[in-house]
This record gives sequence, structure tokens and C-alpha cells, in this order.
Amino acid sequence: MSKKVLIISSSPRKGGNSDTLCDKFMEGAKSAGNEVEKISLREKKINYCTGCGFCNTNDNTVCSQKDDAAEILDKMVEADVIVLATPVYFYTMCAQLKTLIDRCCARYTHIENKEFYFIMTAADLSSHAMDRVLAEFDGLMACLPGANPMGAVVATGVWQKGEVDKTIYPQQAFDLGKSI
Repeated sequence: MSKKVLIISSSPRKGGNSDTLCDKFMEGAKSAGNEVEKISLREKKINYCTGCGFCNTNDNTVCSQKDDAAEILDKMVEADVIVLATPVYFYTMCAQLKTLIDRCCARYTHIENKEFYFIMTAADLSSHAMDRVLAEFDGLMACLPGANPMGAVVATGVWQKGEVDKTIYPQQAFDLGKSI
């Protein structure tokens, strides 16, 4: 059965390591017959959550801010599968992705029963360096009704743009996408 897959790339660099792995994941998911859309946060205007509480007065459906977050959140609600991809800076997800996650307050109760996949890239050679990021994703999963984490590509030792191409990680991303 074909699924609706939404890939959210938070890489600030087009063709950066995490962005490249998103493309490979997309190739795999498409080859399995899924409908796939990739959103690049670097091309979107997403403001920080101001904590105003407006969304709480509107049944968690509307944010007072008028930017690109509403469109992305609508797509997250409609998707069957959500892929969150981030380069890892200072042992945490990048600000672009964290900003979008914080803006989920306006719709988080509607982002329910989704399969989640994660893509992370870091210069650090240790996979343990990614434990904090995985814990952050676990925190998000705990807030979303029926969230089902399915798998992750944890790409270490890739710093400069293009380094990921010489590793096993593109194949891992393709295979994970194809498994949907």
C-alpha cells in the first residue's frame, strides 16, 4: 500500500550531507511506490514560537503567526510517514528543525499515528555523539499521539559538504526509504 511520505530537511546547505541523505531516502521511498515530498527548511520562513498561547485558544489548530510553518504543519498532519533530517551542531539538532518542532504547538494533537524516521549527520566519529539528538526526538515522539519511530540513519564522521558520498550512509538512507 502506497504511503504519503513527507521529508523535512533542515540542512542550511543545499546538497549538504544531511540533505544528500534526504534525497537518497526519497529515491528509496519512491522506488517502493510511495508518494514523496521533500521540504527544505532553508527555503522557508519560520518564526520562533512566541509562547503567546493563541493556539491553545483555537483548539490547537491555528497559530497567530503568518509564515510558512502553517503549510508545513498541514502537510505533517496529512502525511503517513514523516522524516526529520538534521545536521548535528554542538551535539544537538540544528536551530532550523528545533524552531519547526517548537511551532508544532499549534497542531501537535493532530499529528497523530505517524511513522517517523530520522536522519542525522555529524563531524564527530562516535555514534554516541548522536545520543542527545535521539533523546530530543524521543521527547517529540512522547508528545505526539500514536507516534511510531521506525528507524534512523546516524551518519558520523561527515563534516565537509560531500563527505557523506564516500560512506555507507547513502545506501542506508536508500534502503530505509525503500523499506516503507
